Amino acid sequence: MTRQIIRLTGEDRVSFLQGLVTNDVARAPIWAAMLTPQGKYLADFLIVPDGDALLIDVDARLSDDLIRRLSMYKLRSKVVLEPVDMPVARGTGPAPDGAVADPRHTALGWRHYGAAGDDGTDWDAIRVAHCIPETLVELIPNDTYILEAGFERLHGVDFRKGCYVGQEVTARMKHKTELRKGLTTLRIDGAVSPGTPITADGREVGTVFTQSGGQAIAHVRHDRVAPDMQAGEARLQPL
Repeated sequence: MTRQIIRLTGEDRVSFLQGLVTNDVARAPIWAAMLTPQGKYLADFLIVPDGDALLIDVDARLSDDLIRRLSMYKLRSKVVLEPVDMPVARGTGPAPDGAVADPRHTALGWRHYGAAGDDGTDWDAIRVAHCIPETLVELIPNDTYILEAGFERLHGVDFRKGCYVGQEVTARMKHKTELRKGLTTLRIDGAVSPGTPITADGREVGTVFTQSGGQAIAHVRHDRVAPDMQAGEARLQPL
Protein backbone atom coordinates (compact mmCIF):
# COMPACT_ATOMS: atom_id res chain seq x y z
CA MET A 1 0.00 0.00 0.00
CA THR A 2 1.61 3.24 -1.15
CA ARG A 3 -0.37 6.23 0.01
CA GLN A 4 0.12 9.96 -0.37
CA ILE A 5 -1.13 12.37 2.26
CA ILE A 6 -2.32 15.75 1.02
CA ARG A 7 -2.59 18.31 3.82
CA LEU A 8 -5.36 20.87 3.37
CA THR A 9 -5.22 23.98 5.55
CA GLY A 10 -6.97 27.33 5.57
CA GLU A 11 -10.25 28.64 6.96
CA ASP A 12 -12.26 27.48 3.93
CA ARG A 13 -10.95 23.91 3.96
CA VAL A 14 -14.29 22.27 4.88
CA SER A 15 -16.51 24.34 2.60
CA PHE A 16 -14.00 24.00 -0.25
CA LEU A 17 -14.06 20.18 -0.19
CA GLN A 18 -17.78 20.06 0.59
CA GLY A 19 -18.63 21.33 -2.88
CA LEU A 20 -16.34 18.85 -4.62
CA VAL A 21 -16.57 15.41 -3.00
CA THR A 22 -19.31 12.82 -2.54
CA ASN A 23 -19.47 12.73 1.25
CA ASP A 24 -20.15 15.19 4.09
CA VAL A 25 -16.77 16.67 5.04
CA ALA A 26 -18.22 18.06 8.27
CA ARG A 27 -18.54 14.45 9.51
CA ALA A 28 -14.91 13.48 8.86
CA PRO A 29 -13.24 11.02 9.17
CA ILE A 30 -14.99 9.83 6.02
CA TRP A 31 -14.40 7.97 2.78
CA ALA A 32 -15.26 9.97 -0.31
CA ALA A 33 -14.61 10.32 -4.02
CA MET A 34 -14.15 13.02 -6.59
CA LEU A 35 -16.17 12.58 -9.78
CA THR A 36 -16.30 13.98 -13.28
CA PRO A 37 -19.23 16.28 -14.11
CA GLN A 38 -20.71 13.20 -15.83
CA GLY A 39 -20.69 11.32 -12.51
CA LYS A 40 -17.77 8.99 -13.20
CA TYR A 41 -15.13 8.16 -10.61
CA LEU A 42 -11.80 9.99 -10.66
CA ALA A 43 -10.27 9.17 -7.25
CA ASP A 44 -11.29 7.90 -3.82
CA PHE A 45 -9.67 8.87 -0.53
CA LEU A 46 -10.13 9.14 3.21
CA ILE A 47 -10.52 12.60 4.73
CA VAL A 48 -9.27 12.79 8.33
CA PRO A 49 -9.26 15.85 10.65
CA ASP A 50 -5.82 16.76 12.02
CA GLY A 51 -6.01 19.83 14.24
CA ASP A 52 -6.49 22.86 12.00
CA ALA A 53 -6.01 20.77 8.86
CA LEU A 54 -7.67 17.99 6.88
CA LEU A 55 -5.59 15.04 5.72
CA ILE A 56 -6.54 13.55 2.34
CA ASP A 57 -5.30 9.94 2.26
CA VAL A 58 -5.14 8.83 -1.40
CA ASP A 59 -3.44 6.16 -3.50
CA ALA A 60 -0.08 7.68 -4.45
CA ARG A 61 -0.65 6.87 -8.13
CA LEU A 62 -3.62 9.26 -8.21
CA SER A 63 -2.23 12.00 -5.98
CA ASP A 64 -0.72 14.29 -8.61
CA ASP A 65 -3.91 14.30 -10.67
CA LEU A 66 -6.04 14.84 -7.58
CA ILE A 67 -3.94 17.82 -6.48
CA ARG A 68 -4.18 19.27 -9.99
CA ARG A 69 -7.96 18.88 -10.09
CA LEU A 70 -8.48 20.29 -6.59
CA SER A 71 -6.25 23.25 -7.47
CA MET A 72 -8.44 23.99 -10.52
CA TYR A 73 -11.36 24.67 -8.19
CA LYS A 74 -9.40 26.67 -5.64
CA LEU A 75 -10.10 30.13 -7.13
CA ARG A 76 -10.44 32.56 -4.19
CA SER A 77 -10.94 29.92 -1.53
CA LYS A 78 -8.68 30.40 1.48
CA VAL A 79 -7.03 26.99 1.37
CA VAL A 80 -3.53 25.59 0.89
CA LEU A 81 -2.95 22.13 -0.63
CA GLU A 82 0.36 20.49 0.18
CA PRO A 83 1.59 16.91 -0.30
CA VAL A 84 3.39 15.83 2.86
CA ASP A 85 5.69 12.95 3.70
CA MET A 86 3.56 11.14 6.28
CA PRO A 87 3.57 7.34 6.60
CA VAL A 88 0.33 5.43 7.07
CA ALA A 89 -0.03 2.29 9.20
CA ARG A 90 -3.05 0.03 9.20
CA GLY A 91 -4.21 -3.12 10.90
CA THR A 92 -7.09 -5.10 12.35
CA GLY A 93 -5.65 -5.93 15.78
CA PRO A 94 -5.50 -3.64 18.82
CA ALA A 95 -5.41 -0.05 17.59
CA PRO A 96 -2.56 2.23 18.69
CA ASP A 97 -3.26 5.56 20.37
CA GLY A 98 -4.41 8.12 17.82
CA ALA A 99 -5.58 5.55 15.26
CA VAL A 100 -8.73 6.23 13.23
CA ALA A 101 -11.31 3.55 12.46
CA ASP A 102 -11.63 2.94 8.72
CA PRO A 103 -15.01 4.51 7.91
CA ARG A 104 -15.86 2.08 5.10
CA HIS A 105 -16.33 -1.13 7.10
CA THR A 106 -15.46 -2.38 10.58
CA ALA A 107 -13.60 -5.34 9.03
CA LEU A 108 -11.02 -2.90 7.61
CA GLY A 109 -9.79 -2.07 11.11
CA TRP A 110 -7.83 1.12 11.73
CA ARG A 111 -5.37 3.53 10.15
CA HIS A 112 -2.68 5.52 11.92
CA TYR A 113 -1.00 8.61 10.50
CA GLY A 114 2.63 9.33 11.21
CA ALA A 115 3.85 5.76 11.70
CA ALA A 116 4.47 3.11 9.07
CA GLY A 117 3.46 -0.52 9.38
CA ASP A 118 1.01 -3.28 8.54
CA ASP A 119 0.04 -6.09 10.89
CA GLY A 120 0.00 -8.73 8.16
CA THR A 121 -3.76 -8.73 7.59
CA ASP A 122 -4.87 -10.37 4.32
CA TRP A 123 -6.57 -7.27 2.94
CA ASP A 124 -7.70 -8.91 -0.29
CA ALA A 125 -9.50 -11.62 1.70
CA ILE A 126 -11.34 -8.93 3.67
CA ARG A 127 -12.20 -6.94 0.57
CA VAL A 128 -13.53 -9.98 -1.27
CA ALA A 129 -15.55 -11.21 1.70
CA HIS A 130 -17.25 -7.81 2.08
CA CYS A 131 -17.17 -6.70 -1.59
CA ILE A 132 -15.04 -3.62 -0.92
CA PRO A 133 -13.52 -2.10 -4.09
CA GLU A 134 -9.88 -1.08 -4.40
CA THR A 135 -8.42 1.94 -6.19
CA LEU A 136 -7.29 1.11 -9.75
CA VAL A 137 -8.58 -2.47 -9.44
CA GLU A 138 -12.37 -2.34 -9.17
CA LEU A 139 -12.38 1.48 -9.12
CA ILE A 140 -11.34 2.67 -12.56
CA PRO A 141 -10.94 6.41 -13.30
CA ASN A 142 -13.31 7.81 -15.93
CA ASP A 143 -15.21 4.51 -16.04
CA THR A 144 -16.66 3.48 -12.66
CA TYR A 145 -19.97 4.79 -11.30
CA ILE A 146 -19.70 4.92 -7.51
CA LEU A 147 -23.16 3.51 -6.76
CA GLU A 148 -22.35 0.46 -8.90
CA ALA A 149 -19.17 0.12 -6.79
CA GLY A 150 -21.03 0.04 -3.47
CA PHE A 151 -20.24 3.54 -2.18
CA GLU A 152 -23.65 3.91 -0.53
CA ARG A 153 -23.32 0.61 1.37
CA LEU A 154 -19.75 1.56 2.38
CA HIS A 155 -20.65 5.05 3.65
CA GLY A 156 -18.86 6.87 0.82
CA VAL A 157 -21.69 9.09 -0.40
CA ASP A 158 -24.15 11.39 1.35
CA PHE A 159 -27.40 12.27 -0.43
CA ARG A 160 -28.32 15.08 1.96
CA LYS A 161 -25.16 17.21 1.90
CA GLY A 162 -25.99 19.30 -1.17
CA CYS A 163 -24.28 19.77 -4.49
CA TYR A 164 -20.87 18.46 -5.53
CA VAL A 165 -19.28 17.70 -8.88
CA GLY A 166 -21.15 14.77 -10.45
CA GLN A 167 -23.97 14.94 -7.89
CA GLU A 168 -26.82 15.19 -10.41
CA VAL A 169 -25.95 11.95 -12.20
CA THR A 170 -25.34 10.14 -8.89
CA ALA A 171 -28.70 11.29 -7.53
CA ARG A 172 -30.50 10.11 -10.68
CA MET A 173 -28.90 6.68 -10.34
CA LYS A 174 -29.92 6.56 -6.67
CA HIS A 175 -33.56 7.15 -7.49
CA LYS A 176 -33.79 4.53 -10.22
CA THR A 177 -35.83 1.54 -9.13
CA GLU A 178 -32.79 -0.73 -9.36
CA LEU A 179 -29.20 -0.62 -10.59
CA ARG A 180 -28.77 -2.92 -13.59
CA LYS A 181 -25.02 -3.37 -13.03
CA GLY A 182 -22.65 -3.39 -10.10
CA LEU A 183 -20.06 -5.15 -8.00
CA THR A 184 -20.88 -8.46 -6.36
CA THR A 185 -19.02 -11.40 -4.83
CA LEU A 186 -19.13 -14.74 -6.67
CA ARG A 187 -17.77 -18.20 -6.01
CA ILE A 188 -14.84 -18.99 -8.30
CA ASP A 189 -13.16 -22.29 -9.11
CA GLY A 190 -9.81 -21.54 -10.72
CA ALA A 191 -7.73 -18.38 -11.06
CA VAL A 192 -7.75 -15.76 -13.79
CA SER A 193 -6.21 -12.35 -14.33
CA PRO A 194 -8.18 -9.34 -13.05
CA GLY A 195 -10.13 -7.89 -15.95
CA THR A 196 -11.05 -11.26 -17.47
CA PRO A 197 -14.56 -11.21 -19.00
CA ILE A 198 -17.28 -13.41 -17.50
CA THR A 199 -19.70 -15.16 -19.85
CA ALA A 200 -22.77 -17.38 -19.55
CA ASP A 201 -24.64 -19.08 -22.38
CA GLY A 202 -22.53 -17.17 -24.90
CA ARG A 203 -23.41 -13.75 -23.47
CA GLU A 204 -21.10 -11.41 -21.59
CA VAL A 205 -22.05 -11.12 -17.92
CA GLY A 206 -19.30 -8.85 -16.63
CA THR A 207 -15.69 -8.81 -15.46
CA VAL A 208 -13.85 -10.60 -12.68
CA PHE A 209 -11.44 -8.64 -10.46
CA THR A 210 -9.91 -9.46 -7.04
CA GLN A 211 -9.92 -13.16 -6.05
CA SER A 212 -9.33 -14.74 -2.64
CA GLY A 213 -10.34 -17.94 -0.87
CA GLY A 214 -12.51 -19.34 -3.65
CA GLN A 215 -14.42 -16.09 -4.11
CA ALA A 216 -14.04 -13.08 -6.39
CA ILE A 217 -15.29 -9.52 -6.70
CA ALA A 218 -16.92 -9.08 -10.09
CA HIS A 219 -18.70 -6.28 -11.90
CA VAL A 220 -21.77 -7.84 -13.51
CA ARG A 221 -25.05 -7.19 -15.22
CA HIS A 222 -27.38 -8.47 -12.56
CA ASP A 223 -29.95 -9.80 -15.03
CA ARG A 224 -27.32 -11.98 -16.72
CA VAL A 225 -25.90 -13.69 -13.63
CA ALA A 226 -26.44 -17.42 -14.14
CA PRO A 227 -25.98 -20.59 -12.06
CA ASP A 228 -22.91 -21.47 -14.12
CA MET A 229 -20.55 -18.86 -15.61
CA GLN A 230 -17.04 -18.88 -17.08
CA ALA A 231 -14.07 -16.54 -17.01
CA GLY A 232 -11.13 -17.94 -18.94
CA GLU A 233 -10.51 -21.39 -17.45
CA ALA A 234 -12.34 -20.57 -14.22
CA ARG A 235 -15.96 -21.32 -13.40
CA LEU A 236 -18.10 -18.95 -11.35
CA GLN A 237 -21.38 -19.25 -9.48
CA PRO A 238 -23.52 -16.91 -7.39
CA LEU A 239 -23.03 -17.15 -3.63
